[in-house]
Amino acid sequence: MARPGRRTWSPVIVCLTALLAAVPAAAAAPAVEVHAIRFVGVRRADAAGLRALMVTRQSSWLPWGKRYDFDRATFEVDLQRVRAYYVEHGFPDVKVTSGIHYNREHDQVDLTITVDAGPGVLIRSIDFTGFDAVPAGELKHLRADVPLALGAPLGREALLTAHAMAVHELEDHGYPYAQVETEVARVGPMNVALTFVAKPGPVGYFGPVQIVGNKTVSDAVIRRQLLYRPGERFSRQLVQDTQRKLYALGLFQFVEVQTVKATPPVSRVPTRITVTEGKHHHVQFGVGYGTEEKERLDAQWTQVNFLGGGRTAAVHGRWSSIDRGARIDFTQPDVFSPHFQLRVEGQRWYTSAPAYTLVASGGTATLTDQATRRTSWALLFADERDTSSIASSALNDPLLRNDLIALGLNPVTGEQAGTRVAIGIDFQRNTAGSLLNATHGTVISAHLEQAGEWLPGAFNYVLASADLRHYVSIGDRIVFANRVQAGDIRPQGGRDANIPFSKRYFLGGATSLRGWGRYEVSPLSGSGLPIGGDSMFMATSELRVPVVGRLGMVAFLDLGNVWAGPDGINFNDLRYSVGSGLRYETPVGPIRLDFGYQLNPIPGLTINGEPQTRQWRLHFSIGQAF
Repeated sequence: MARPGRRTWSPVIVCLTALLAAVPAAAAAPAVEVHAIRFVGVRRADAAGLRALMVTRQSSWLPWGKRYDFDRATFEVDLQRVRAYYVEHGFPDVKVTSGIHYNREHDQVDLTITVDAGPGVLIRSIDFTGFDAVPAGELKHLRADVPLALGAPLGREALLTAHAMAVHELEDHGYPYAQVETEVARVGPMNVALTFVAKPGPVGYFGPVQIVGNKTVSDAVIRRQLLYRPGERFSRQLVQDTQRKLYALGLFQFVEVQTVKATPPVSRVPTRITVTEGKHHHVQFGVGYGTEEKERLDAQWTQVNFLGGGRTAAVHGRWSSIDRGARIDFTQPDVFSPHFQLRVEGQRWYTSAPAYTLVASGGTATLTDQATRRTSWALLFADERDTSSIASSALNDPLLRNDLIALGLNPVTGEQAGTRVAIGIDFQRNTAGSLLNATHGTVISAHLEQAGEWLPGAFNYVLASADLRHYVSIGDRIVFANRVQAGDIRPQGGRDANIPFSKRYFLGGATSLRGWGRYEVSPLSGSGLPIGGDSMFMATSELRVPVVGRLGMVAFLDLGNVWAGPDGINFNDLRYSVGSGLRYETPVGPIRLDFGYQLNPIPGLTINGEPQTRQWRLHFSIGQAF
């Protein structure tokens, strides 16, 4: 029984709770889809880069695409992120406002972000003092490479990067304890003068090396990769290059080369190498498709640390409509010195081109000197049995008989067979890094090859070729890519029969003159069949522009030709094609679709016995054209 004067609320509370629980969940506010996000007034940045900063996302326009709901609190934080971006890049007075516009049904919203950057804090001058320890030429490169420019806004990230580069420059020249002070002085309401003041400290030398984490790979294998020795003058660059070299062995999942810095004035700098070993054998399978090779199947087995000593052995097989076969290779690192490696390769390989087929059996041995991180030389020796056959559709063509004989092919069987014994020299200088999708830098390659003369074998020729690629970044994401190639093969005695048919030059296809198909550009036989030439020139320019997300577009101009004899390059006799394409970025390189159009078709060209009147080609593959 309840006490007098005290009310009992329990039944009331129970009833109210039951009523509230009965309210349907549908009373919650319905979700609103983000239909569009638009930027207004954006400068010193690109809208795609700002979108990447935001958590709020625009829904896909595709019916099956992903939908994103609008959250007001998240969007407000995104506006602060946009503002912080501009402040970090030198615009402290930036104003960021927004517009939120719902549709009539209130289930979609369009978002507008307006940016008024205001005046930026501009760089009036940049000075480096106390850098006497750095050679004048290297200091000049440092001034040019820092991400700061006169008249440009002073961004915090760029300033920190420039400071780190200045410290690293001193470390690269033997000063492991170097410090750099950054002085920022106002020289006007919105102008600053920058001064980097170097304090190099004492010269340092490499000390003892400690190795940890290795289990089956011996210390000796790791030490052979060192590009420095105890007692040598310290260089941060050598430490980094050693780490890259250890990774390149393929033996380790993780590699870190650290300096263990002592307190100055101690001049010896110990280093610690920490590794985590990976699996020593790998099996890989791959499938692909391209307009030229059609379906492609690859399989590879690789054994690292083969027989110990950091050696690598591999077996590779491929099948596609244009090439198939099996290849085995063996790599021995540290030949003569850590800079050198020897690779021996044997193969049985079949290649099919519109003009001919080739069966190659034999092997090559290549000794490579990785002189610097960006520069390498290679000496190669090849001993190979080549059997080339002209396209079967051309054998019954009486107009082709004399051409076949001149090229060293049997006019009855359309075949040329012989042993090619050759030596060659390769050179490469790469400042562009990975070529999967290079954005800046230069790649220079050159090849010189001699067969016959004092070497045994059925062929006798000298071959020289060069390849130059240059990539320029325009703004944050646009890339202007250019490539020039030239080649010349000179048969002994002027007889084309001294050249393997497979070494003759052809152009056309997904990576050269894209208005034509693979191997369709070359001198023609009397019946219009491409039969290859002894000299070649090609150039291409490509503008790569991002569109949205991982999707991009390109526009290109290709030009070039192939001529019958050596020294035949004639810039008044070139073939031209223009076109455009799409790129979709993936971890293994961009998926590529290119449309090329011939500006000056080749009169009389026939493929598989049919005259070629179509002036365009479509190419689908993976990876950039160059």
